[in-house]
Amino acid sequence: MARKSEDVKIDLTPWYDDMVKLFTQVESEEDMKALFDDMFTQAEIRDFTIRWKLMNDLYEHVPQRTIAQELRISLCRITRGSRMLKKKDGYVRRRLSERYDDHLHI
Repeated sequence: MARKSEDVKIDLTPWYDDMVKLFTQVESEEDMKALFDDMFTQAEIRDFTIRWKLMNDLYEHVPQRTIAQELRISLCRITRGSRMLKKKDGYVRRRLSERYDDHLHI
């Protein structure tokens, strides 16, 4: 009997680490966009972009229902972003605090 792909367990850690290294070596916005265009589908890029927008909106205290209506996404999807912002040592939270120069959430 053939196994389903999710039944096969492989360690992707070295590939994840290699991909992170690749991303950190990108030196310009133009090159990063080219890398994204090569590696991700338009749907995946859209999902990343939506997540980043909702993180910014949450950080600026836009109500979750407003975000859901504007981006046409579920409240469940927004909840994950909200949990990320609650992490005291979270990278995204720190970067947004720097971006908005308020440092209120840290």
